[in-house]
Amino acid sequence: MQKIKSLMTRQGLRSPQESVNDLSPIESFRIPTKEELRELHEEPTDPQAQQEIINSIEEVYFSNDSFDIVKYELERLPPVLSLQELEEYRDKLKQQQAAVSKKVADLILEKQPAYVEELERVTSLQTGLQLAAVICTNGRRHLNIAKEGFTQTSLGLLANQRKRQLLIGLLKSLRTIKTLQRTDVRLSEMLEEEDYPGAIQLCLECQKAASTFKHYSCISELNSKLQDTLEQIEEQLDVALSKICKNFDINHYTKVQQAYRLLGKTQTAMDQLHMHFTQAIHNTVFQVVLGYVELCAGNTDTKFQKLQYKDLCTHITSDSYIPCLADLCKALWEVMLSYYRTMQWHENHDQDEAAVVSSDGNNVIGTEENSFDRNYVKKKLEHGLSRIWQDVQLKVKTYLLGTDLSNFKYDDFIFVLDVISRLMQVGEEFCGSKSEVLQESIRKQSVNYFKTYHRTRLEELRMFLENETWELCPVKSSFSILQLHEFKFMEQSRSPSVSPSKQPASAVSSTVTLFEQYCNGGNPFEIQADSKDDETEDVLASNGYESDEQEKSAYQEYDSDSDVPEELKRDYVDEQTGDAPIKSVSRETLRSRKRSDYNLNKVNAPILTNTTLNVIRLVGKYMQMMNILKPIAFDVIHFMSQLFDYYLYAVYTFFGRNDMFESTGLGLSSSRLRTTLNRIQESLIDLEVSADPSGTLTAAEERKEKVPSPHLSHLVVLTSGNSLYGLAERVVATESLVFLAEQFEFLQPHLDAVMPAAKKPFLQQFYSQTVSTASELRKPVYWIVAAKAIDYEQMLLLMANVKWDVKEIMSQHNVYVDALLKEFEEFNRRLNDVSKRVRIPLPVSNILWEHCIRLANRTLVEGYANVKKCSNEGRALMQLDFQQFLMKLEKLTDIRPIPDKEFVETYIKAYYLTENDMECWIKEHREYSTKQLTNLVNICLGTYINKKARQKLLATIDDIDRPKR
Repeated sequence: MQKIKSLMTRQGLRSPQESVNDLSPIESFRIPTKEELRELHEEPTDPQAQQEIINSIEEVYFSNDSFDIVKYELERLPPVLSLQELEEYRDKLKQQQAAVSKKVADLILEKQPAYVEELERVTSLQTGLQLAAVICTNGRRHLNIAKEGFTQTSLGLLANQRKRQLLIGLLKSLRTIKTLQRTDVRLSEMLEEEDYPGAIQLCLECQKAASTFKHYSCISELNSKLQDTLEQIEEQLDVALSKICKNFDINHYTKVQQAYRLLGKTQTAMDQLHMHFTQAIHNTVFQVVLGYVELCAGNTDTKFQKLQYKDLCTHITSDSYIPCLADLCKALWEVMLSYYRTMQWHENHDQDEAAVVSSDGNNVIGTEENSFDRNYVKKKLEHGLSRIWQDVQLKVKTYLLGTDLSNFKYDDFIFVLDVISRLMQVGEEFCGSKSEVLQESIRKQSVNYFKTYHRTRLEELRMFLENETWELCPVKSSFSILQLHEFKFMEQSRSPSVSPSKQPASAVSSTVTLFEQYCNGGNPFEIQADSKDDETEDVLASNGYESDEQEKSAYQEYDSDSDVPEELKRDYVDEQTGDAPIKSVSRETLRSRKRSDYNLNKVNAPILTNTTLNVIRLVGKYMQMMNILKPIAFDVIHFMSQLFDYYLYAVYTFFGRNDMFESTGLGLSSSRLRTTLNRIQESLIDLEVSADPSGTLTAAEERKEKVPSPHLSHLVVLTSGNSLYGLAERVVATESLVFLAEQFEFLQPHLDAVMPAAKKPFLQQFYSQTVSTASELRKPVYWIVAAKAIDYEQMLLLMANVKWDVKEIMSQHNVYVDALLKEFEEFNRRLNDVSKRVRIPLPVSNILWEHCIRLANRTLVEGYANVKKCSNEGRALMQLDFQQFLMKLEKLTDIRPIPDKEFVETYIKAYYLTENDMECWIKEHREYSTKQLTNLVNICLGTYINKKARQKLLATIDDIDRPKR
């Protein structure tokens, strides 16, 4: 069907007869006869059969119009022609032609109604066009009649009326121009009166009117003059805006804001305002510092005015540093207060505008614009808070770092810190800032100052330790560090985060900010400057050095014996002299102490020395300073830890260091204690006797941070057996360290509260690895006493004289047991003598007895391991001796169970083991030395073990011992 359509498209809609006539002469050389046509018509017209015939037509017949059918068919003829085939092929082509003609004829007949209908529409359209032509002709004729009938007189009347209207408008314009010429004088008067809104309103109206008459030449000059006047008004507005930065006046600022709003430059005004505030901060601080520099220089040399602010700050003298800082903070306070009041004005103004808008819903577009401006101003002001405070911080930081404060007096330095602390409080209330810049600058100065201070205190501590005789400092049993003046600040404020500085109007400041308090007048830094003496006295009120009368009242219950040194009297503390809060606190402390105390008697006085008390006082001072010096809390706590480290290292060096006893492998010093001591020695102790001139600068700087190792006073004797080798001094030293550690534990919550979060791991490590190791120092210190108090070598000699290869079971123990028990009785007696001088706490007593018993038991095993020959009866005698020793020993001490009891019993019982059991036993009991195990195997030879088994067991012992070498 598609092929037929394409053919019809190429040939056009023509009748079948036309199609026949279009055939070439060759194609129409034979016209079908009537009979053939009749036959053709009489042929069945099956649509499907016709479609199949059409589909059988070759594609080439539908290719294009220039296709030569005759040529194509002739070229297709075979070389040898057959009439029958040609006739058959001819008939096929005729059928195809008839089918196509029939299809075309059918299509033409099918479209005939549509053709007739379209022809009727064309005819109708032609009729309509003819009618339109007639109407157009009539219209043109009538227009010509109207044109000819309209007179010249009517048009003249209209022209005259138009001229009249133009003249009336010109008269009005001339009157307006005359008024504009007179407004210049009025504008000048308004500017002199500072009526900026009125002047701008008038100027804008004049400009609007002038723009209406700009086509007049006389107006161009006036318009230019009005523009100049408007620019002059803007300049004066900018000057008026800059005055707001130092002295905010609500009426003045209201006028300025109204003027900028009329100009449509509310956002520009806000940008300019922030620029003026920045400039005001710079000019203010420069003028204040310049005034003091010129005053101290004593002349009006202009060279200082040409200096940069940073260089100018370096010319401030120490005497003028504090008053200049106070004036600097006062001036900066005025600038920040003006900004605060500016924000208040905008907040109130926005609320009033919002109320007006809510009552009047008209002019939506103007309301949206005002809302946009208000939001812009609000965000700009909020953003400006941090910018202005940042500028203030940078200026004060430059001033702070311009002078070296390390040589300032303590009172002056505290005052500087108090001023900066107040300034940081202002910053926090101003914009919620943590004042990182100020904190960093004051931290640098404080660290520099505190390093010098701490270095001096460490040298003093070394001097105290080297002159310390480790005598007991008598204090009351209810002694608490809270009774010391250095810790009074903890009574005033339980929270370490509260500044100890006296806050003016403190009752109000808890609920009212400084800006609210001083909004209408006054200056927080004026109060500090005016009451400098009171502030300083209040800061130092807790350090215990105000007056001799206060010192005497603090310790008045002690006897004023003439033989007691004055500085020792100063350390006596009496709870009865304190006020009610102190007494209540000391009772709590006393109750907690009684719950965990380890006294042997009813006396509960802490064991400490004068040096210990000085360290505690020093810790109190450090904490006092740390509460004010919050930016350097970590550094102060680090230095406090060095005080404890140095004290611990000194006690260990004086009383606990003994390489011979440490090499016994008994674990006297825990790995944590050894690590702590090594850390202290590496980080704090200067082991070099003299400085090496060839050393590097870095090494010299490191040595500055270190302290020489202390030396024990020659007055302390640790070699006398009668005094148990300085046991009293050892007890005082070690237990004073434990007491100091307890005080650090008590202060941990306060230190943790002020320690920065990032540095808290240091504090935790200090407590877990250093403070908690104080009690572990008891073992090595008292081990030396236990090792020397009893003659273990004499016991070995007595055991060597005993015959262990007896043939019968003995009922009497050997003499060395009695000798050893006498040694213990003598030790107990001397221990009682020492306890009369110094209270020996229960843990100390237990450690001493434990050390002595442990050494005695190990000596027994060593003595048994020296035996050359031993029978079963001899081994039974060993058990008898040991049981006798235990029975008598349990009457002398309350320690249960007896230390290393199994160590001896297991060794004795091992004599009865068989070969296989012996090998397992040796592998399981590595606490015995190679010598002791070897001796055990040798003695057992011939009883339960043969020579071959002996060699095997000795090889096992050697394998166990090899990794230890």
